[in-house]
Amino acid sequence: MFDMTCISIYNAKVIRNLDTALIRTFVTVADRASMTAAANALNLTQGAVSQQIKRLEDVLSCSLFERDRRGLRLTRAGERLFGKGKRLLSLNDEIWAEMAGSAVAGRVRLGVPYDLVGTLLAPVLKAYAEAHPQVEISLVCASSPELATALAAGTIDLAIIEERAGPTAGECLLVDRLVWVGARGGSARLKRPLPVSMVADTCAFRPSVLAALGAHGLDWRTVFENGNIDATTATVRSDLAVTTWLASTVPADLDILSSGPDLPALPSFAINLHLPKHGIEPAAREFARYIRDGLVRRPVAA
Repeated sequence: MFDMTCISIYNAKVIRNLDTALIRTFVTVADRASMTAAANALNLTQGAVSQQIKRLEDVLSCSLFERDRRGLRLTRAGERLFGKGKRLLSLNDEIWAEMAGSAVAGRVRLGVPYDLVGTLLAPVLKAYAEAHPQVEISLVCASSPELATALAAGTIDLAIIEERAGPTAGECLLVDRLVWVGARGGSARLKRPLPVSMVADTCAFRPSVLAALGAHGLDWRTVFENGNIDATTATVRSDLAVTTWLASTVPADLDILSSGPDLPALPSFAINLHLPKHGIEPAAREFARYIRDGLVRRPVAA
């Protein structure tokens, strides 16, 4: 007679559960490409972080990181786990918030430079608004120096600020090249004095650009500085002027101009997240997490 018991045992599925604490540690290390930075973010020792990563690798029977000259780099298995791990943590956090009756609500006033709000920040804003529809989001677009002043005065809750790459009082999300930008096949770069269009006279890039032009011995003139990113873009598209933007924010129909005899090299800039010094509300704290997740691992233009 056929043994039905054998069939039941054969068809039974082995259920294994992932430890979300290990996944959270893995995602944090991957975000920062550093065990030390992850340990600081998680309030753990570096040894504890290393042990948790080793445990996760043992559970999954694969290596998740490898080292190169720049630090930690995800393996192929790590890359596959990273995206799914973030989705798992997002769902975990959402369930906890809903079941505990602590869904994020309130108001967040976010300060963003003109050039970032419609480029790098657009997907982050969309994701946060969809996940937390009960939060009222107010955007304040201004130059980075103006945003720093507003944050210190308490008129905004978070600020994304562009600063020369280097030490910062904020949290560095990414570093990008500051580049010259001109019309496709345009000739504005060859005119003298060089016509330069900047969004505002308080633009964070302005001191570095003018210093580079001065060191290069180039005469220049202002075409537009009136706080309107669309007008600046229009002057460049019309080949009336060149401008400077972070490489990852340059519109596809404009050219990144190489530096040389007619244009000086420019320094790199960091996009830094600044939080208020005296406390932060839950809605703003959650927004900061979305900003980190959206920008820290975003590849910059080559």
